[in-house]
Amino acid sequence: MKIALGCDHGGINLKGAIKKHLISKNIEVEDFGTNSSESVNYPEYAIKVSKAVISKECDLGILCCGTGIGMSIAANKHKGIRAAVVGDCFSAKMTREHNNTNVLCLGERVTGEGLALTIVDIWINSKFQGGRHSERLALVEEIENK
Repeated sequence: MKIALGCDHGGINLKGAIKKHLISKNIEVEDFGTNSSESVNYPEYAIKVSKAVISKECDLGILCCGTGIGMSIAANKHKGIRAAVVGDCFSAKMTREHNNTNVLCLGERVTGEGLALTIVDIWINSKFQGGRHSERLALVEEIENK
């Protein structure tokens, strides 16, 4: 498995912790930046991670900013991306099992590092259930295609 990581200045510390955590679990990581605490425009990093997931260069993506909200909005503008802001373990599991999300968005200013790493583990290890959820995602894809 290969994970695309990206952040803006508001998520740099959390991205670093996630990167270290994933590498410790022998998960390959592609880091798309930023690598500085200087102010940057979050959509630039959402674009890079989204393109890596869409092209299948990476299996999944994780984006960090102050709240995760801006990254989620920007990532979801890309056809084929299903990004969700997650701040709890139950949502981490459900967003994969029911919504087949391929990008996880986290907020460094609202989610502690320990919880964020647990969310990452749950999200990565949860699997899409298909069935009735596939039908619902097909409806979402219809909206995307209009």
